[in-house]
Amino acid sequence: MSDQVEQAEKGGFNLPEIRVASLGALVALGAGLVCGLVLSRFPAALPVVRVIEPLGTLWLKGLQMTILPLVVALLVLGLVQTAAAARAGAMARRAIFWILGFYLVSGAVAVVVMPLWLKMWPIPGSAAGALAGSTAQNAGPVPGLSEFLLAVLPSNIASAAAGGEMLPVVVFFAVFALAMGKLPEGPRRHMIGFFEALAGIMMVMIGWVLSIAPIGVFALALGLAVKTGTAAVGALAHYVTLVAGIGGLVLLSAPVIAVVAGRLALGRYLRAMLPVSVVAASTQSSLASLPAMLSACSRLGIRSSSAEFSLPLCVALFRATGPAMNLAVVIYVAHLTGTPLGVSAMMAGIAVAALTELGTPSLPGSISFVLSIGPVAIAMGVPVGPLALLVAVEMLPDLMRTLGNVFMDVAVTSSVDRAGKAD
Repeated sequence: MSDQVEQAEKGGFNLPEIRVASLGALVALGAGLVCGLVLSRFPAALPVVRVIEPLGTLWLKGLQMTILPLVVALLVLGLVQTAAAARAGAMARRAIFWILGFYLVSGAVAVVVMPLWLKMWPIPGSAAGALAGSTAQNAGPVPGLSEFLLAVLPSNIASAAAGGEMLPVVVFFAVFALAMGKLPEGPRRHMIGFFEALAGIMMVMIGWVLSIAPIGVFALALGLAVKTGTAAVGALAHYVTLVAGIGGLVLLSAPVIAVVAGRLALGRYLRAMLPVSVVAASTQSSLASLPAMLSACSRLGIRSSSAEFSLPLCVALFRATGPAMNLAVVIYVAHLTGTPLGVSAMMAGIAVAALTELGTPSLPGSISFVLSIGPVAIAMGVPVGPLALLVAVEMLPDLMRTLGNVFMDVAVTSSVDRAGKAD
């Protein structure tokens, strides 16, 4: 078995561990909103706001500058890992088929359901422009439907990257990663080492940026509250509810897959997943929930050979809620900022959401939020500025992300095991 396959089974490449104070950012968000509301009542204090507000803009730029190189590096490593795993045998190929298929389906569901929900439960009128005020820059343009296929492949990768054309950049490096797999072992190892080093450097940099998230979030929230008052609070609560709801749809689909494709009894599956839910809710980490998921598979009668291969592979490559919830975030921001989303933008979003999830390892929620949603927003032509505030409340919908992911990991493992028994 090749080194790449062994890495895939272990769950990824060697990247530095980054810790993010998500609770600190959430507290800073609340403090910034409260201070902004207070200062808005005293016109004499507005010069203070004008001094503090640029700190938030600088912090946002720090996040933006790391997105493209880190996404490219992780995408290449993730696809190398996926290709290596696919060569490990029929079981791995079945698991990857489930992963890729579900990514596309969940993305498609999000682009249909989220706009529908926003029509049924629109953003509160007083909050409609609240978060839009935090936008620092617009993303690059998205081609019209007639130009979509021609725009998928860049004629100049450097100009595409400089112009914020995320979809052609992602497609180029996806093909690049597949071509790397055809190199002899020596050059291939060198290239993997290069991208692993690039990802590590970018991880350290984004870790530095996110370590001062409370300062940046406080500055952004302060300026926002001064301009919009309590409207921002309503927008954030509305946002968390709808995005978590999209994750809930993924969670509800897991028992359906377990029963229909895995041939498990519904009650038995739910009882086995109860201890997993407790671990997932307390740690908000799929990786930390792996031992509990292995135990659940044993209670469900899933062969140990299937569980011990499929579950680590799912933890490494499969974040079931990712495409659906990431697209939901971007669609919400598009509505906040009045950005129109055509069919080509939705298609670009689904493609980029699926590909970037393959390259996003199990990371702290704030980092995953930036890496997964930033490229999707850029690809769809949606401003990324509001994401700097939304990252502060990510720990709330992140609970739904983790629960949906672990439920789906076990459901897919049961389906892979059932298919293996039928062979």
